Amino acid sequence: MDEHIQRQAVTLREVAAAAGVSVSTVSRILDDRRPPSRSSAALRVKRAADELGYRRNSFAASLRRGDTGTIGVLVPRLTDTVMALMFEAIERSARARSAFAVVATCGDDPAEESRATETLLDRNVDGVILATARLDDALPASLRQRRVPHALVLRTDGESPSALGDDVQGGYFAVRHLVDLGHRDVAVVTGPWFTSSARDRLAGARRALAEVGVELREDRVISTGYGVEAGIEAGHRLLQDANSRPTAIFAANDNLALGVVSASASLGLALGTDGVSVVGYNDIPLAALLPVPLTSVRVPFDQIASSALDMLAETGGERVTRALPTLIPRSSTAPPTSR
Repeated sequence: MDEHIQRQAVTLREVAAAAGVSVSTVSRILDDRRPPSRSSAALRVKRAADELGYRRNSFAASLRRGDTGTIGVLVPRLTDTVMALMFEAIERSARARSAFAVVATCGDDPAEESRATETLLDRNVDGVILATARLDDALPASLRQRRVPHALVLRTDGESPSALGDDVQGGYFAVRHLVDLGHRDVAVVTGPWFTSSARDRLAGARRALAEVGVELREDRVISTGYGVEAGIEAGHRLLQDANSRPTAIFAANDNLALGVVSASASLGLALGTDGVSVVGYNDIPLAALLPVPLTSVRVPFDQIASSALDMLAETGGERVTRALPTLIPRSSTAPPTSR
């Protein structure tokens, strides 16, 4: 069992038994909102708590809406593997803190996003985590105005507490990998412009190319949705003309990359060695299982989830955290072939 979870499982009753005092005495002594006590009982309690590895559940204690121990999570859809992985990571982190996470979906409709959030709040959740934020989204501003504990994950609106991957660095890693293999004609299929993740991953890609004196041409950038179908369409646009196709494509999530791979296959193009190189993003489980395993940028979902839950419990501290992603090279990328 994870050591962190073991520490969380130590109860006040166990500390009280070890210190030879009542549970209420332990609760009072370990409540950091009270002035510290230097009595012999207090010293015994603190020593027992340290030896047992007890950690006060400040998460449950400090949330402002109540003490139901329930966290609402809003995602566009659970058929999106990334959103499912993000929710599972939040649920694991909540469970380790003796809380419970419930999920609602809203598609890409801002009105439905607002309605689903209000439904969660009506059920007295202690806070909400949103994986839906748009740069033009009014919902986080409304939550800030009403002082509703909330955090954004994977995306940010630039204002609300946000836990996400370092998308600029992730985009840089993806395209720097292609540059190091020798690619200079690189295209980027990015997500919709209203998401911070799409803009940041594109910025990282531009930086990697600029380091070798290459400017990313505008006709090599396609902004689209994050689904497989969007990737198929973008792949056909980029690859159908043999005289003008790029040697490599960075797709700003794995669904887009899968679409590009499908398009390349339908055009009779090889992938990786002797063909077009493709890099994805998020490193969903399927990426490693494809006939030609997909090079992808791995996002630390559990670290992001833990940071988001910390933000729900804090009244101060960091407003934005960015977890560092990792490039996972596989067979879908190789040096460019001569034309």
